[in-house]
Amino acid sequence: MSKIMVTGGAGYIGSHIGRLLVETGQEVIVVDDLSEGHREAIVDVPLTVSDFSDPKALEKTLGDGGVEFVVHMAAFCEVGQSVADPSAYYHNNLTRSLSLLDAAVKHGIRGLVFSSTAAVYGEPRELPITEDHSQRPTNPYGETKLAFERALEWYHGAYGLRSVALRYFNAAGAHPSSELGEDHANETHLVPRLLQAVQHDSEPIPIFGDDYPTPDGTCVRDYIHVVDLAQAHVLALDAMRRGGVGRAAFNLGNGEGFSVRQVIDTVESVSGKRPPTRPAPRRPGDPASLVASSARIVESLGWKPAFPTLEEIVRTAWDWHRSHPDGYARKS
Repeated sequence: MSKIMVTGGAGYIGSHIGRLLVETGQEVIVVDDLSEGHREAIVDVPLTVSDFSDPKALEKTLGDGGVEFVVHMAAFCEVGQSVADPSAYYHNNLTRSLSLLDAAVKHGIRGLVFSSTAAVYGEPRELPITEDHSQRPTNPYGETKLAFERALEWYHGAYGLRSVALRYFNAAGAHPSSELGEDHANETHLVPRLLQAVQHDSEPIPIFGDDYPTPDGTCVRDYIHVVDLAQAHVLALDAMRRGGVGRAAFNLGNGEGFSVRQVIDTVESVSGKRPPTRPAPRRPGDPASLVASSARIVESLGWKPAFPTLEEIVRTAWDWHRSHPDGYARKS
């Protein structure tokens, strides 16, 4: 059986992808340096603890010819951090990723699914955002993801490497079994921060900006369940395996935007407790609204969200946090 290598497969989204691939009968190898990921998130899957671009690790993993596809999840992904330290983002998200790409070509990998982002679009000119929207990132995170997407296009033309870039909007939620969830050492994502604040009676969570040109002044984002993201990766791999996709990019969102205040209200509704918050200045590089049109992947690959509502997304995340009060370190 051919194998699929998942870089960053011990992380939040990567672990959900690996789980679904295994459930659909595919053989998976995870490469993760565990700087953000967790061993506990991987079950019955080989793990190589390594920098995803390390030549020796890549030779060991890809050299036997058994890997057919790569799912590239390993990246730095914080907008504010990318503005403060662009060098780290260009080195990790672009330079090291190009080393991975060269290894894929060298070892005859048939295709690569890339974890991209809505940040490639920058400040939207119209909503919902389609894949044909202009791409003008407002931060180094989006810029480095876009640069790698463009490299994929050139590599396909020159070397025949198939690829699908999946442009995530805001991933949230947890596996319905509550066995997998979001556990970062320094959490910056809104849904888990609010839920942790409710669970642990923490200090108020900062709300970055309340003067945006949105209905209630706070940022509007399109939230998509992490399991629905994982399903899109499986569909992309299937399409490349059949030869139906050479080079493509797809948005992944639910097509509906929710403001920060609406997310706060939903967390209160699901958990029964109002999360403590406080106003804070805008973060550099944050667009006011990001809402996706996912019509292209629905039409092309037959993708359909199984958890389309914000309440479902927050509820699965809440179930994870209640069963893992200290993350993967300890379960209740």
